Amino acid sequence: MPFLDLFDSGFRKRNQGHFAAIVRVAMSDGVITDEEKAFLDRLAERLDISATDYKKILKDYMTHPVNPPSNYTDRLERLYDLSRMVYADDHLGERQVDILERLAVGLGFSTENVSYVVDKALKLVDNGVGSDRFVEEVKNMNR
Repeated sequence: MPFLDLFDSGFRKRNQGHFAAIVRVAMSDGVITDEEKAFLDRLAERLDISATDYKKILKDYMTHPVNPPSNYTDRLERLYDLSRMVYADDHLGERQVDILERLAVGLGFSTENVSYVVDKALKLVDNGVGSDRFVEEVKNMNR
C-alpha cells in the first residue's frame, strides 16, 4: 500500500469519527430534524464523507470513536461544529448538553472545566459567531 493511501485512510477515519460524533449529538433526542439533516449534509460534503459512508454512519454512529486532534485549534474547530449541531434545530435539550460535554472530554478538554467551555461555546454559537471568532474567543477565555 502506498504511503499516501495510509495517510488518506487515517484522515478519512478521523473525519468519519468527527461526523459520527456530530450525528450522535443530532440523535440525542432520537430524531434528526430537517435543519439537522441539512447541517449534516453540508458537513459530510466538507469532511468528504461519501454517500455510502454517510448511510453507514447514520445507521451505526455509536461504533465510531471520537478521535481527538492533537492541535488545540483543531479541537476548538470540532467543538464549534458540535456546538452548531446542538443549535441546528433551535432546541437546546439537556441531553444534548450532556452529550456535548462528554464529546468535549473525548476531544481532550479537561473534565474540570468542560462545563464552562461548553457553556461558552454554546453562547458563542447562539450569538451567531463564525468559526474564526469562536476559536479566538474560546482561546482568550483561558487567559
